[in-house]
Amino acid sequence: MNLEAYLPVLLFILVGLAIGVIPLLLGWILGPNRPDPAKNSAYECGFEAFDDARMKFDVRYYLVAILFILFDLEIAFLFPWAVALKQVGIAGLLAVFVFLAILVVGFVYEWKKGALEWE
Repeated sequence: MNLEAYLPVLLFILVGLAIGVIPLLLGWILGPNRPDPAKNSAYECGFEAFDDARMKFDVRYYLVAILFILFDLEIAFLFPWAVALKQVGIAGLLAVFVFLAILVVGFVYEWKKGALEWE
């Protein structure tokens, strides 16, 4: 068995691990660790940063996040249509209007149901 053939692979793995681990260790060792009330306060998640992991919290945060992702992805479907506007013609234009009408109906429904309210 010729182990010299595996030396480049081993070297590649070691260099890859070093490139991934050394900056993390340097940041952990050299980085400042001065938490204050502003850093530990609730930011985007809606609940305290350092509290019991099993505490109950409002599910509406997840609802708003899922709705944002849903509409964000749906709007992303408009980019290929905009690129291929000349090729799709009037039929593509009408299909996009139907698509946008469905999105608007869904958005109005969510708005009327109060899914976007944050109290």
